[in-house]
Amino acid sequence: MNKIGIIIAREFNERVRKKTFIITTILTPILMLGLMAAPTLMMLFAKGDSKTLLVVDESQIIAPQLKGNDELEFRLSDLSLEQARTDESVFGVLWIGKDVVDNPSNAKLYTNSSSSMTLEENISSQIEAVIESERLKRYDIADLEQILKDVEVNVMLTTFRNDVSSVEGEAEEATSSVVSYLLGLVLGLMLYMFLIMYGSMVMTSVIEEKGSRIIDVLVSSATPFQLMMGKILGVASVAVTQIAIWGVLICGVSSILMPALMPDDMAQTISAVQSGAMTTTEADIDADMLSALNFASDTGSLVMMFVWLLLFLVGGFLFYSAMFAAIGSAVDSVQDSSQLQTPIMIPIILALIISMSVSNDPNSGLVFWGSIIPFTSPIVMMTRIPFDIPTWEIILSLVLLYISVVAMAWLAGKIYRVGIFMHGKKPSLKELISWIKQ
Repeated sequence: MNKIGIIIAREFNERVRKKTFIITTILTPILMLGLMAAPTLMMLFAKGDSKTLLVVDESQIIAPQLKGNDELEFRLSDLSLEQARTDESVFGVLWIGKDVVDNPSNAKLYTNSSSSMTLEENISSQIEAVIESERLKRYDIADLEQILKDVEVNVMLTTFRNDVSSVEGEAEEATSSVVSYLLGLVLGLMLYMFLIMYGSMVMTSVIEEKGSRIIDVLVSSATPFQLMMGKILGVASVAVTQIAIWGVLICGVSSILMPALMPDDMAQTISAVQSGAMTTTEADIDADMLSALNFASDTGSLVMMFVWLLLFLVGGFLFYSAMFAAIGSAVDSVQDSSQLQTPIMIPIILALIISMSVSNDPNSGLVFWGSIIPFTSPIVMMTRIPFDIPTWEIILSLVLLYISVVAMAWLAGKIYRVGIFMHGKKPSLKELISWIKQ
């Protein structure tokens, strides 16, 4: 164990001291927090310049009912279309034909500079509303517009969990499947990225040491299994360090940044929901938005999510990196490893595909077994955890994963101890199996 510890320290120090590690460790939380703050910042700073449109309305119906805002001003004009288009002091000209009510496409926008999708949608929606109103008048039904407004309804379904017991004296809280799915998908993608990135790092390191014959010297002081486990655990400690730093930064900064970015009334609502003074149904905010803000500002939930992420990251990495190390020992170059990597990449890609179906049913048979079988469980289980699945399923998945890590390390070690001394020939899968049997 002392020799393995020396190898772990060497692998850890070699990677942690690199500038790329420092830069990515610092920049990634900043980018993630920037994405969290992006919607608020866009609302504050994404307003465009004020624009003026001359409206030439031959129908005399649409123009009087157009409403401007801080970014767009409608100015009625008695000029002809040709004359109005020569005015370069305005943003453009909106021309509306006489038969626009019967022919809604008989409206055209002429601009003196680049237009925008938001502006065009604003104009189109206003014209559509006026045309619909004019067409309704033809039915000659008294108060028809008011009747339509009275029957118009927007259902906001609030979901509660019967199988999740609440603390006595506290109100039940609503859940959001949209927020749970998006959060799970992000966590699953993070694990997918880490398994491939750090697993490939282990394989590349083994190939480089084997090619330079450094490993021939190292085996005089440590066994091949000690070298393999030291390298795997060393790289794993780098991944854990990076995730832990991200967790501390994101949890710490979000608890300060999120309340500062939220309006005072929304911050008070979130605080009331977290303290139990108000339920999510009583808060006059969209359920999905409230659930997302509530989770982002709840440090305890964020910390617990990072704990699960670390556990599945370590287990998944140890499981797959053992296979990557075995492949690295069996070949002489990165190019030769591409074919042997395929059996490893297929379960990882399959896990990501299964994760996409979590939105349909997080408790379906496919998703459940995908989160239990060690080959896919790290990624699939992380996409299920935000849905508040039973804790015993998470524990079972972790136990099976770490038991499989021991078995996979034993199998990979048998390949590794033979492969590091083989040069000049890329082994087939049949030969790898024969090495295991030796």
